[in-house]
Amino acid sequence: MPTPTTLSRRRLVQASAACALGVALPAKYATAQGAEFTYKYGNNLPPGHPLNVRTREMAEKIKAETSGRVDIQVFPASQLGSDTDMLSQLRAGGIEFMTLSGLILATLVPQAAVSGIGFAFTDYSDVWKAMDGDLGAYIRGQIAKSNLVAMDRIFDNGFRQMTSAARQINAAEDLKGFKMRVPVSPLWTSMFKAFDAAPVGINASELYTALQTKVVDGQENALTGIMALKMYEVQKYCAVTNHMWDGFWFLSNRRAWERLPANLREIVAKHVNAAAMAERADLAAQAETTQKELAAKGMVFNAPKADAFRGKLRSGGFYAEWKAKLGDEAWTVLERYAGKLG
Repeated sequence: MPTPTTLSRRRLVQASAACALGVALPAKYATAQGAEFTYKYGNNLPPGHPLNVRTREMAEKIKAETSGRVDIQVFPASQLGSDTDMLSQLRAGGIEFMTLSGLILATLVPQAAVSGIGFAFTDYSDVWKAMDGDLGAYIRGQIAKSNLVAMDRIFDNGFRQMTSAARQINAAEDLKGFKMRVPVSPLWTSMFKAFDAAPVGINASELYTALQTKVVDGQENALTGIMALKMYEVQKYCAVTNHMWDGFWFLSNRRAWERLPANLREIVAKHVNAAAMAERADLAAQAETTQKELAAKGMVFNAPKADAFRGKLRSGGFYAEWKAKLGDEAWTVLERYAGKLG
């Protein structure tokens, strides 16, 4: 009767012979030998954010369906560096995957900002028609020119809303002279300048103090961000303006992507896109719950009409400026979904 040692040696010889002949190994051998492709994926969101919950599930499903050949390691909360750092690493091949806001990706691919144009979309129905349709395809084509690969389905980063400590924001005129904190970005700055506001670029880590000490009068953020940053402690009013939508592109280094055999690329893309769809649903449900929680904490909500804001951006030259920056092709595709902007 064979001993356990004999059996172990026999399995090792069988596995070695299979490898030499190019025969696919059973999952138990692939796992024992380690992954054939170990890829790092980084993002800037907390571990508990729906994006990280879903991408961890995604990584597990990819590993299972590829019999352990592809192991995607998830690094949340900027563990691999800032967005700028990770983008540099991604382009150089230091990491293989990352998720990145289109508005930040625009530093490399200017047309990626087109989906964040102010008051382009009124609701998620418009967003997903555009981003799962021609607008998303156009942006992915522009991204490809930078030797990056973007998956077909973009993750949600939410509509942004405006908050204020002193008064409700009901119309564009209420923003005149208003000291509005914005992320350090030309798109945000030019939009609020068109409203005759006084935009101030401040990093998120300094935002709470800036509001507390009245350096700025208000800020704008997705509802989940308003809750996470405890804006309700220093801001009384929230105008549900949906003035800007943003999403996270799941990006890959092209060389790393093409190293994967076609059948493995198909499996990875399938699960990434499925994770994006699940995260969208998670975030939509969370946003509804979050508004109720913020109201319970004393925040007062109102819902201004977008038309007046759009009109002010048009007359203030915002749309003309960004049409010139992004080009006629990008603008034409955007207006196919957003309607005539400027």
